Amino acid sequence: MTNPAVTDLVARSNRLGADPRNTNYAGGNTSAKGSDLDPVTGEQVELLWVKGSGGDLGTLTEKGLAVLRLDRVRRLVDVYPGVEREDEMVAAFDYCLHGKGGAAPSIDTAMHGLVDARHVDHLHPDSGIAIATAADGAELTRAIFGDKVVWVPWRRPGFQLGLDIAEIKAQNPQAIGTILGGHGITAWGDTSDQAEEASRWIIQTATAYIAEHGSSDPFGDVRPGFEALPDDERRARAAALAPTIRGLASTDRPMVGHFTDPDVVLDFLASEKAPALAALGTSCPDHFLRTKVKPLILDLPASARVDEQLARLRELHAEYRADYQAYYDAHAGTDSPAIRGADPLIVLVPGVGMFSYGANKQTARVAGEFYVNAINVMRGAESLSTYAPISDAEKFRIEYWALEEAKLQRMPKPKTHQGRVAFVTGAASGIGKAIATRLASEGACVVVADLDLTTAQAVAAELGSTDVAIGVAANVADAAGVQAAIDATVLAFGGVDLVVNNAGLSLSKSLLDTTEADWDLQHDVMAKGAFLVSKAAARVLVDQGMGGDVVYISSKNSIFAGPNNIAYSATKADQAHQVRLLAVELGEHGVRVNGINPDGVVRGSGIFASGWGANRAATYGVDEADLGQFYANRTILKREVVPENVADAVYVLTGPELSRTTGLHVPVDSGVAAAFLR
Repeated sequence: MTNPAVTDLVARSNRLGADPRNTNYAGGNTSAKGSDLDPVTGEQVELLWVKGSGGDLGTLTEKGLAVLRLDRVRRLVDVYPGVEREDEMVAAFDYCLHGKGGAAPSIDTAMHGLVDARHVDHLHPDSGIAIATAADGAELTRAIFGDKVVWVPWRRPGFQLGLDIAEIKAQNPQAIGTILGGHGITAWGDTSDQAEEASRWIIQTATAYIAEHGSSDPFGDVRPGFEALPDDERRARAAALAPTIRGLASTDRPMVGHFTDPDVVLDFLASEKAPALAALGTSCPDHFLRTKVKPLILDLPASARVDEQLARLRELHAEYRADYQAYYDAHAGTDSPAIRGADPLIVLVPGVGMFSYGANKQTARVAGEFYVNAINVMRGAESLSTYAPISDAEKFRIEYWALEEAKLQRMPKPKTHQGRVAFVTGAASGIGKAIATRLASEGACVVVADLDLTTAQAVAAELGSTDVAIGVAANVADAAGVQAAIDATVLAFGGVDLVVNNAGLSLSKSLLDTTEADWDLQHDVMAKGAFLVSKAAARVLVDQGMGGDVVYISSKNSIFAGPNNIAYSATKADQAHQVRLLAVELGEHGVRVNGINPDGVVRGSGIFASGWGANRAATYGVDEADLGQFYANRTILKREVVPENVADAVYVLTGPELSRTTGLHVPVDSGVAAAFLR
């Protein structure tokens, strides 16, 4: 039976975490103290339940709580070796765990355990951080909150900060919380409701004060020419810039991208103070750990040509890398972790919007959300005072903290296709759906492209959230439609790395029965369609400069001369030669092009279900229900080919094991001697 204190804590955490005005994603932590049964002694023991490391308040469950013996946490004060060695105290928390201990204790555990209140909240609200990063934050805290909230000068999160807040609480019995300089807020209460009420009061009071007393134009005047472009023009410009920006941001390691263009970003970028404020960087540790210490901001107006912007972005990227290396060199010690990469995670383009990057889509998206938080913080601080974030030296201490490095080292090894963006045509059923499913399971971000948008979106939803997959409409025979689908891919995930030309259809007819319209339809979809998709994707692949893969789902019929399918087999032969031609042409850009030749994939096939199966069964004189087995019986292995077999081949061809293979056709036909490659 769940302890009532835990029930209240989880409910409070979810309420607070559900509102971005209270805290950012995975930011802050909450706790409760209470008693529960010690299974060894059978006696009641005082416990501390606190959100574990890496969890998110909005989605917190009981499993995400660390559970510690409160008496042992408090006894750590007696063995604390001092601020110079406070990192050692994190390991000491492991000796305070109760039972299996739950989630890993976070660095903020001391704050929750040592403060003499049964319920404690530590949050990162924009309004609170605005006060915390104002040059006269201490004076503002007194003016806004009186003696109910106490200012705490900046101190890196850890055991000493916990001691400091505990002392403030003891010396200020009237106080309900603190403003943590450069960081956030902490509040407390004797009950869960009181703690939540205190947190909300601090946040709402700060918000109201900024609204009433703040400047109406904290970022200064609008810079002429830097205003937001019209919606359609802005999105088109973003799609044109995104591949190159992603390639720059992936110089050290491949990144997935996210584009966003809300008014809060566009207004900031149009303002006269934006360049100087952006250069100061973010302040809250949660912010700059996600966004790096500062963004790359383009210094050209929105009216500049695309080629001018791209050229300038390349120059600024080189300058950014040199600047970041200098930042690392200036603050690194002999025991500092190695530099983790010098590329920006946030790229700001006036008039267009914000490009954010991460090892996966969720990380990229959240980085963008955090920079929006940072803009809001800067607005609040500049509205009342002057924005004054913590120093670069302090940022470095946290960014390259040994504890942070240890957390990174504990992360699971990435899957083979993590960080890759796959565009799969005809992916709402059959072979395409199996390919999309396999690639998503291996860590790729997947775009399910199909004629039927509703079905494509439904399949994408089966694969996961929009951080995993999206569905787009794509008539591959229409150049404008193909380009729109590729643009949607670029805006959703930053670019594209892996293209699967799978869309197809077939009409089983003899030469004399095949009409010109039959011929044109099949060639438009498979030969022309594959050409259009490859051409649109190739522009992105080349601009990114990250290599990539193009895979054609051709057919054993590209080689085998079967009866009554001249149009289908001819267009499959066209696809097969496109593989060879593109392998030669795109090889200099590190793009591999390969093909797969399946045979008779009946189960789950949209083509076979739409009449092709019945026609082929009639051609071979078998029942349609037996067609799969018929195909299997004529093979060497006597085994039916299913969509997942083709998906396996795509996985292998695009994985790390065949990184030196291009121009290859892989038969997935259980062995059809007449279709052997020779």
